[in-house]
Amino acid sequence: MKISLSFLGAAQNVTGSKYLLEANGKKLLIDCGMYQEHHLKDRNWEQCPIPANQIDAVLLTHAHLDHCGLLPRLVKEGFNGPVYSTEPTLEIARIVLLDCAKINEEDAQFKIKRHEKEGREGPHPVMPLYTSEEAEAVFPLFVACEYNKPTPIGSGIEIEYFEVGHILGASSIRVHIKDGNEERQIIFSGDVGRWDMPILRDPALIGEADYIVCESTYGDRLHGEQKDIPEKLAEIINSTTERGGNIIIPSFAIERTQDILYYLAQLLKENAIPHLRIFVDSPMAVRVTDVFKKFPQLFDRETTQLLRSIRMPGLTMVRTTADSKSINHISGTAIIIAGAGMCTGGRIKHHLAKNLPRSQSTIMFVGYQAIGTLGRQIIEGAERVRVLGEEIPVKAKITSLSGFSAHGDRNELVRWLRTCTTKPRHLFVTHGEKDAAFSFAEHVRNELGWETTVPEYLQKVELD
Repeated sequence: MKISLSFLGAAQNVTGSKYLLEANGKKLLIDCGMYQEHHLKDRNWEQCPIPANQIDAVLLTHAHLDHCGLLPRLVKEGFNGPVYSTEPTLEIARIVLLDCAKINEEDAQFKIKRHEKEGREGPHPVMPLYTSEEAEAVFPLFVACEYNKPTPIGSGIEIEYFEVGHILGASSIRVHIKDGNEERQIIFSGDVGRWDMPILRDPALIGEADYIVCESTYGDRLHGEQKDIPEKLAEIINSTTERGGNIIIPSFAIERTQDILYYLAQLLKENAIPHLRIFVDSPMAVRVTDVFKKFPQLFDRETTQLLRSIRMPGLTMVRTTADSKSINHISGTAIIIAGAGMCTGGRIKHHLAKNLPRSQSTIMFVGYQAIGTLGRQIIEGAERVRVLGEEIPVKAKITSLSGFSAHGDRNELVRWLRTCTTKPRHLFVTHGEKDAAFSFAEHVRNELGWETTVPEYLQKVELD
């Protein structure tokens, strides 16, 4: 049996997830993610390291951009096979890819106008990474899979999706390969979620595995206690209200926004915070929230009970650009949840430009900030940052709540790995910054006694 695995992304960095599995004459691409670190963004423009028309299928773990965001470019390069994932993932991926295409188109036009205003001409025309039309070309390839139901894809290969508690529809993938009397099971973790978090059920058990490819986003650290989130969130909201500022929350449209709304609903029900106006200023987050409503069977019991008992009359789902702009003219304190979560684009930039110079306001981060992103600059204490082409002073209070993270920390990742009922032949540690990945690989070696490797970008390994 000959099986090889190539690490075409998320190798010693935390975005751009992409792995090529070759077995039984099939070439399977697991994820096709976009790079979001500033120093790696040029890779988004490069062709796939393997010719796209040679890839037989894509297996998506979930619908975050760093796992699905380059699908339109792959199709443009000639890929025409099926894209497998769960139904919620495919529905959210439609929203994510179209939103990304629109932002790319708008950013390109904005940059062109700015260059014209400044009298600058570059050596190459400004182009979007991909267009809305190119994003739509992906959707006819989508094939939905059910959780915990093996799906044969030919040549003695079955794939199986199982819940991982990260975002709605997110999965780990088991690839079961059979060649004659030999069998191998390879697990791709996707992004591992957490236990006892709102909305989604806990991660499922791994079961048997010969090889595991595991993320390590928070592999070198521990989160704050989830039980402390309501108290800390209330404290931030109440203190900002006393100062007369706004609470600005850069948030990922998928899961993080819905988690925040869950906790706000709890606090409002208990009258622990004032009944402020709450704006979800992200068309994508609004559409994703609509998708959540279609899959209540994937919610945990606590979320189902809360949804039956709470109403939020002060909540406004902002859909149009005009409505977004009008938020800045509202007097008094408001809670504004806007994308993107790392402040790399979208409507959050306009709210940052308005509120960063205000000492009364609070910018509250609730998710991971990759190296080189605007969010990372702010959270690391930059005194001035560049927003929408202008230098903006940072006078607002900057804070973060790590307990919101949808990624498991070091202990939670190990907890998930312990659900493997057999000692795997090898663990490949990916999707983490270099220090985090190597730290987690060493921790697993010491804690579980497993053989581990932190692969390099474009490294290819033979599994047997």
